[in-house]
Amino acid sequence: MIPLIEKYRVDNLNDIKGQSIAVEEVRNFLRMFPAKKALILNGPVGTGKTSMALALAKENDLELFELNASDLRNRSSLEAVLKPSLEQQSLFGKSKLILMDEADGITGSDRGGLPELIALISKTKVPIIITSNDIWKKKFSLLRKSCKIISLKELSDIDVKQIITEVLKKEDKKIKSETIDLIVKGARGDVRAALNDLESVILLGEENIDDISLREKKQDIFNDLKKLFQNQVDEQTLRIFDNSDLSIDEILLWVEENIPLEYQGKALTKAYECLSRADIFKGRIYRKQYWRFLVYQSFFLSGGVASATRLKNNRFISYKKPTRILKIWMANMRNAKIKSIIEKYAKLCHMSKKKAMKDKNLMPLILSSLNEETKNKMDLEDKEIDYLKEKEIDLVVSSGLNRYK
Repeated sequence: MIPLIEKYRVDNLNDIKGQSIAVEEVRNFLRMFPAKKALILNGPVGTGKTSMALALAKENDLELFELNASDLRNRSSLEAVLKPSLEQQSLFGKSKLILMDEADGITGSDRGGLPELIALISKTKVPIIITSNDIWKKKFSLLRKSCKIISLKELSDIDVKQIITEVLKKEDKKIKSETIDLIVKGARGDVRAALNDLESVILLGEENIDDISLREKKQDIFNDLKKLFQNQVDEQTLRIFDNSDLSIDEILLWVEENIPLEYQGKALTKAYECLSRADIFKGRIYRKQYWRFLVYQSFFLSGGVASATRLKNNRFISYKKPTRILKIWMANMRNAKIKSIIEKYAKLCHMSKKKAMKDKNLMPLILSSLNEETKNKMDLEDKEIDYLKEKEIDLVVSSGLNRYK
């Protein structure tokens, strides 16, 4: 049985959903070759990078030589496989197109495949297309200079739903609209994931839809910032930070630090105004416990900042870590935890906070020696318990003690 993702892979560039701008840029790359000898298709998983390269080859009757960069982790193997494809004539008299899939798997070391790939690009007589999930990593800095870069965006829910509906029609299958919506929501713009989930539903039945969990596609903050500042604003913009590992407070600091690197003039002012409003709603949420304001905070932090200008740039920006501000914030958070623990300790021991403060350094060991019933009376939060455990370990190690002998 052929997987749906392969069975319905598009073979015409016009059939690729949600990437009309990228499609035209890919065609222009081929027309202008060898002005740029290599093209990088960069974007999240499931956005159609490989399908676009395959469709380009078919549309122009090119013989495709396909490689998986994850298998080419050193210079000798890359040279042995790539060089013949670049130098030999096609058996069918066709022009060639080299597809280097998943460039993220190539090593960036001096002896690895990346330097050799860059050298071969400079010598190639046929166009090369490289796909990558994140071409902005430091190791790709020299590769970026050798290539034209086209960024693909995550597909909208509307596009993903349309693809699912078309596949169901071709397969002569019917499922509930609620099930389709769950698949679309779980895919988060990833067509590959959507079709894999659809296939599971077709094979296993809709009663197993609960097994399809939302994909926690954890994004590092640098990718999130790139999407915020450089992608065109659409419905996906409001969900940029949904899967971030950072807290909303940390995200605010990162955005604040990097706005000046992307925006100038009126756009800069507008972006900071939106960030300020997000911070105002954060204050209202904390002070009044108005959690319904989270949607407004998220709107100004993501959509508001992103819409500060319509003129997006695609140049590489080295985003800065908000070191000084972040250190201050983390220190404040740590001091707030200590203050809260001391207040609870003082209440438990019926003493003043001032007196409790004298036991601050030994408090982790003191509290660890208490029975569970007494600990529960303190009503410590998880983050306070974690802090005390860390400090207890530090105390044991620094004193040379081993309480567990």
